Amino acid sequence: MSRILSYGMAGGGRGSLIGPAHRRAIAMDGKAVLRAGCFSRQEENNRQTGEEWGVDPDRIYKDYMEMAAAEKERTDGIDFVVIVTPNVSHYAIARTFLEAGIAVVCDKPLAMTTEEARQLCVLAEQKQLLFMVTYVYSGYTAVKQIRSMIERGMIGRIRTIAAEYPQGWLAKEDMTGNKQAAWRLDPEQAGQSNTLADIGTHIENTVHRMTGLSIRRLMARMECIVPGRRLDDNSAVWVEYDSGASGAYWASQIAIGHDNGLRVRIYGEKGSLHWFQEEGEKILYYKEDGSRMEIHRGDAMIDADAAAYDRIPSGHSEGWLGALANHYCNYIECFHAKEAGEAYEAGKNFPDAYDGLAGMQFIEACVESQAKGNGWVVLKEA
Repeated sequence: MSRILSYGMAGGGRGSLIGPAHRRAIAMDGKAVLRAGCFSRQEENNRQTGEEWGVDPDRIYKDYMEMAAAEKERTDGIDFVVIVTPNVSHYAIARTFLEAGIAVVCDKPLAMTTEEARQLCVLAEQKQLLFMVTYVYSGYTAVKQIRSMIERGMIGRIRTIAAEYPQGWLAKEDMTGNKQAAWRLDPEQAGQSNTLADIGTHIENTVHRMTGLSIRRLMARMECIVPGRRLDDNSAVWVEYDSGASGAYWASQIAIGHDNGLRVRIYGEKGSLHWFQEEGEKILYYKEDGSRMEIHRGDAMIDADAAAYDRIPSGHSEGWLGALANHYCNYIECFHAKEAGEAYEAGKNFPDAYDGLAGMQFIEACVESQAKGNGWVVLKEA
């Protein structure tokens, strides 16, 4: 039986949205236990969060630098760290733990710039440490099944893709007191983009992991619709893939009536595949003869490689938390294989630092396109 790993968390204290979700997802399979953390820059919040989550007081640290230095020296030190802080600190925290020889899981976007993201890719390779970026949606069984169906040629050559991710939670002008809105709308903490960095990169990564296509060039319009905002809250992007196929993305956080509406439609020569995150258990498959098939997670026709990520029988929704847990489960399996000196690359099925780099390239190309009057921008090689 493989040993239970230990992990630490940077960020995720009281008032956090994503930190508790990561902790619950990791706990689903019992393969890793939270042993250390610096959960908040506020001393009381940090202490209370650690106590509530059962962390030894001696391993509740005042900051990530202290945690990396201390855990590096412990014989029972953490195996990996989970970074769930605002965007501005991702690079520094990830770099510190990599340099300490500790594997990393980081929320997206990976960094503030493409160059920072590239440096983390290089450092992770040099240190031979596993690095996961938590683009959650590729953890869905249905998303893995779509990739398999495309690879088997079930819709033929892809012609065009339409993808959208509308939310409505930032539609109001006054978001005073909303901690999540405050840092996301602040360029000093969020970086060059709000909406495209926050949810647009999920479109980019989900489409890539479904289809295997990479963006060759794009044209973006980034809007600040709510008065007084300095970062985009509604954006549209036209893309051209390396295969010659085209795509259109829409990401919005001012779309009243939408909660978490990620939707991807992939149109090929012989059919199309449609997936809607809020009904993430099913795939709509349209054939060229006009017939339609609704495929559900748990169905007999789900490929074995995708079905391996099923947790409960069909008809019982698994959802977002299960998708995140799937990523952690695969990450930890690869960790054990690597630790045992076994080949793990073929079984690696989670977004890594290079996915994070691609996300940063996407953001910076969109910002450049906007600055050029919404002109075409060719993405640079990774």
